[in-house]
Amino acid sequence: MDKYNSPVQVNYESADLRIHENVSGIVLAGGASQRMGHNKAFLELDGRSLIEIVIGRMVQVCAEVLIVAGDVQPYTGLGVPVVTDRFPGVGVLGGLHAGLEAAAHELTLAVGCDMPFLNPDLLRDFAGWAKGFDAVVLRHGDKDHVEPLHGAYRRTCLPAIETAIHANRRRIVSFFPQVRVRYVTSEDIIPLDPDLRSFRNINTPQEWEAVREEWKREALDSGWGQW
Repeated sequence: MDKYNSPVQVNYESADLRIHENVSGIVLAGGASQRMGHNKAFLELDGRSLIEIVIGRMVQVCAEVLIVAGDVQPYTGLGVPVVTDRFPGVGVLGGLHAGLEAAAHELTLAVGCDMPFLNPDLLRDFAGWAKGFDAVVLRHGDKDHVEPLHGAYRRTCLPAIETAIHANRRRIVSFFPQVRVRYVTSEDIIPLDPDLRSFRNINTPQEWEAVREEWKREALDSGWGQW
């Protein structure tokens, strides 16, 4: 397997460990997906769960990695701390709030648990792009189409997130007008991720099947594992 696929036990001699010492990683783990029928965090590729693959890439970038989940128990054996929502029942926005509040560092990188094509080099760029901003997200295609679950967020977002939650505005982007957001474009991403694969997640059985086939195809093409 390649360096980016190692879950928690990273080969420190060969892995590219350009860790940002002042950045925390937040892995948002929702529970059972209605469309998938079960917890997608534990779907497996090459014998490892999606969330293990995600953690393995995040630990190569972040000084700490946290899982945020409504139910702690399923995630206790993954080797990283697990925190629960302070505002349960408000979806991803509550999870981001919990992660920012629990993180040891002021700057965080937040991703979903079902994103197996994360690129550590691109995550490092997101951390760098956050200088002078409270949040960094990709905006592409339609100007309203943003990718908030592959983003950089500072703890300074917390008051705006709490205001949104109390106002019953639960979309993760609902607090953006109250903070300094840097919107990066596809052109910024393409040098490291030409097909924007880092932002792919899995919501349906059809998407899961497509990811499995792509993972398998690339493993065969490379002879040793997906990039």
